[in-house]
Amino acid sequence: MCRNIRPLNNFAPPATDEEVAAAALQFVRKVAGTTQPSAANQAAFDAAVEEITRATRTLVDSLVTSAPPKDREVEATKAQARSAARFAR
Repeated sequence: MCRNIRPLNNFAPPATDEEVAAAALQFVRKVAGTTQPSAANQAAFDAAVEEITRATRTLVDSLVTSAPPKDREVEATKAQARSAARFAR
């Protein structure tokens, strides 16, 4: 479930609101132990996603680093290479 949570800090361009929300959703799914909550838990699930999205955005916007921003395409290529090596047969 959490394989889709990616580092969001120090990228050029910065993380989008959609990326932050997707990471929050994956986190809530992991903690809740389900990808789809029951109707009785939907409101709590949605509220948790919204709250974690806000907290994550605040965190990412507040972090400071002296390292140069990472390039998304370069990082994606590295991840693909790691995946290919990991799952090579």
